[in-house]
Amino acid sequence: MSSITADHLTRTFGDLTAVDDLTFDLPAGGIVGFVGPNGSGKSTTIRVLLGLIAASDGTGTVLGESIEHPERFAHRVGALIEGPTFVGSLTAWDNLRSLAALRGLPKKRIREVLDIVGLSGREHDKASTFSLGMKQRLGIAAALLPDPELLVLDEPTNGLDPAGIVEIRSLLKSLADGRRTVVVSSHLMSEIQAIADDLVVIRFGKLLYSGSLDGLMDDAVERVIAEPEHRSDLARLLNAIEAQGWSHGSTGGIVSIELPADRSADVDRLARTTGINLRQLTPQRDNLEDLFLHLTGSSDAELTAERSDQRNSGAIS
Repeated sequence: MSSITADHLTRTFGDLTAVDDLTFDLPAGGIVGFVGPNGSGKSTTIRVLLGLIAASDGTGTVLGESIEHPERFAHRVGALIEGPTFVGSLTAWDNLRSLAALRGLPKKRIREVLDIVGLSGREHDKASTFSLGMKQRLGIAAALLPDPELLVLDEPTNGLDPAGIVEIRSLLKSLADGRRTVVVSSHLMSEIQAIADDLVVIRFGKLLYSGSLDGLMDDAVERVIAEPEHRSDLARLLNAIEAQGWSHGSTGGIVSIELPADRSADVDRLARTTGINLRQLTPQRDNLEDLFLHLTGSSDAELTAERSDQRNSGAIS
């Protein structure tokens, strides 16, 4: 069963195409990362899929129901889009109680979600006193009130310090089980790589990849980075590498050799046999951000600048 599908989904704002003919199928269960640089249309796609704004073309489903009828799936979905908003003068409990009342949910569910997100003991504190990380937890608690089959979180770690990011990462992993699907939208590739089972990667509304994280990481390039202790040994090291038939590149006295990371010992033995001491010997493998940039062919700064040139018709995200 699929949690979400998109079939040639498109959304335009005037002359700007924010979501451009997206087609993908997200599995049920686990964590799905929805990634792309800022301004790629992630939030717009989520809004269209959840029925918050209408598609310009194409269609999709959420939990087997058409996105044209969000009333058929809304009670099975929890969402936190673009940061939580609460009444600062009310306590965490009262904020959640108001939301639970609107959805006709029992008060006991408030206690349950506070326990899940780790805010038990702080329920009578005013929301205005909460740190950003605690507000994110409270927002996730609000999204969990209906005990949803599908939890959609838009940039849940945005603005958090490293400790807060680790906390939210751990929480998301605990929320994703065989029954619940957690879709996490983010421009932070390293965070998605740490938690996701499956991925949808977009750039300016266009689909670049849809499938398992492992499937994409199979394309990761491995290399061994070597640097001789003395710059005068660089030419001899390069000659020895070329004699082995290893592909390589060299910049500023540092050599990048296209070898599996677990063959770094072979490079070390070659250098020693040639009479060269190495200052650096580092195995490397592309991470998700590297692969994303390989797909787009641009740096993140270039992507941001390019998107800025296309946003004359209004802001999208």
